[in-house]
This record gives sequence, C-alpha cells and structure tokens, in this order.
Amino acid sequence: MNHHFTTVKELPDSEKPYEKFLISGVESLSDAELIAVIIRSGTRGTRSVEVAQELLRQDGHDLLNLYTLSVQDMQKIPGIGQVKAIQLKCIAELSKRMAKTRYKERICLGDPGSIASYYMEDMRHESRERTMVLLFDAKCRLLEKVMMSVGSATAALVSPREIFLAALDKSAIQIVLMHNHPSGDPSPSAEDDAVTKRVAECGALLGIPLVDHIIIGDRAYYSYRECKRIQ
Repeated sequence: MNHHFTTVKELPDSEKPYEKFLISGVESLSDAELIAVIIRSGTRGTRSVEVAQELLRQDGHDLLNLYTLSVQDMQKIPGIGQVKAIQLKCIAELSKRMAKTRYKERICLGDPGSIASYYMEDMRHESRERTMVLLFDAKCRLLEKVMMSVGSATAALVSPREIFLAALDKSAIQIVLMHNHPSGDPSPSAEDDAVTKRVAECGALLGIPLVDHIIIGDRAYYSYRECKRIQ
C-alpha cells in the first residue's frame, strides 16, 4: 500500500528535516530539505521535499534559483503560492545581507578584494549590468554608494557628469567605480577601458581621483588598480 505524505509532519521520523536537524545538525540537511523546512507543506500526493526538489530543478538547477526565479515563476510550481514564494525570496535576500555584513567592517580603499567581497552577493546574480560609484572621504571611509545606471545584459551606460555630481554632492574626496558582468566573466571590455579612462581624466581635472574600477563577475572580480592600470 502506497502512502502519500503531504506535509513534513506526516513524513516518517527518519525523513523529517526537523528530526534530522536535531539528530545530525543543520549541515546534514540537503538543499531540498532546507527549503522544505521553509515551505512546510506540499500538495495532495506531493511532499514538501518534492516541491523543494522541483524548485531546485528549474532553470539554474540549484539553490541559485532562489535568486533568479521571480515570485511569479515560483508560483508556477505546484505547492508554492504567493506567500511561500515571498518567504523564499526573503530568505534569498537575507543570505545576501548576511554575506555583506561579514565583510562590512573589512572594507578598505586600498584593498580591492575587500570591496569586491562586500558587494559580490549583491551584484553577481544580476541579469543586467548595473554601475555604481562608491564615495570615500579623506580618511578612506565609505560615505555612500550611488547607483548610476542599469543597462542590458551586456552594457550599462554611465555618465562622468552624473558620477562627479554625486561625488560633489556628498563632498567625496575619492571614488571607486564598480559594475557587474552578468556573464560571470569579470574581464574588462574595450568599452570598460574607455569609460575608466574618461572618468579618471575627469577626476584628475576636478581633484576627485578615480582610485579603482572594479568589475564583479561570478565569485570573481577584476580591479584596474590591482592590475596597475590605475595609479
């Protein structure tokens, strides 16, 4: 006789994520089981773990689906309604913020890696190029980040005029330009080189130097400063 379990509570103890957590710790849970704890219930004939597995099978075939799938996309999966989809997207956003918090106190203007680490989770999952400027004071403290443009999957338009208006408005002494490559490859393009040169020239004229231009890829970054292309 086949039994259909529709909720976590109805699973045998050996299969329940809650019991597994208590016995073996959170590290013992599979990706699907972790999501099942959030989903809590499935549909008639489908367990919550199976709903979670279906979510993981979509598009990216892994946990990154929590970032890439929209609330509407998630709701197409039987067992995931609007409330559950919103909860899952909130979990994804929490993971980003937790990753950022870990690196917040380590941001150092002279260390491009610390800057890239802080913004990596924010930018590496974006499907379009986004360009921001980071504004620093005379003591190398981060004053603010300002989003300058959102472009296509391959390009973002950036205006030096807007960059330095933002810098002057916040009394910034030095700036760092940053954008992402949705392809995951942070290698600079000819357009990136041209933008860097133009912004650096404007900064030299205004006395607000461009200290670095950092390109964010998928768990990788490119720094013009590290590569000695900005002095």
